[in-house]
Amino acid sequence: MNSLKLLSPLQLSLTAIRSYGKHNKKFLYKDGKKYENIIYYPRTPDHVDPPIEPAKLFRVQRIKPVKGNPYWEKRLLKDLGLDGKQSDFAVVKNIPENNARLWKIKHLIKVTPITFPYGEPTSEDIKHTILKENGECLVTKDIGPVESRLEARDTFDEQPKRLDTDLLRKDSRLKWLNPW
Repeated sequence: MNSLKLLSPLQLSLTAIRSYGKHNKKFLYKDGKKYENIIYYPRTPDHVDPPIEPAKLFRVQRIKPVKGNPYWEKRLLKDLGLDGKQSDFAVVKNIPENNARLWKIKHLIKVTPITFPYGEPTSEDIKHTILKENGECLVTKDIGPVESRLEARDTFDEQPKRLDTDLLRKDSRLKWLNPW
């Protein structure tokens, strides 16, 4: 009987300490700004995010093998043209439909936004564009012959002491015959 009297205060203290349910910390997180379903907590009250211009195009490259994946992922890779060699890439528009497709196979691909550091190419520049692996699209146009370079070439050809193939051949033959 004495043991029950001793244990009853202990049981009461355990029930008083236990509390089930969600903690209420709304008083800690009161400065959040709500963007649709996401609550964003800026570092300072006057913090403003820099404006971001989304990329118009993505460079998509497969980084994992196709083998062993389900048929729907293989079909998406085939639709994008990424079912061949692993070094192949595809250029995809940044639209919601394509983004949803890319999201389903994000574990198999590497997506790089395409930037145009020197401006977007026109229809005449399409033959002279290069897409680098880091996503930079550069326009390399042929500038044609420069007059100063043509004049320098003519003066070089007229010099009697220039290093042409015959002179180099004779000199290398003499060094081969008499190396010391």
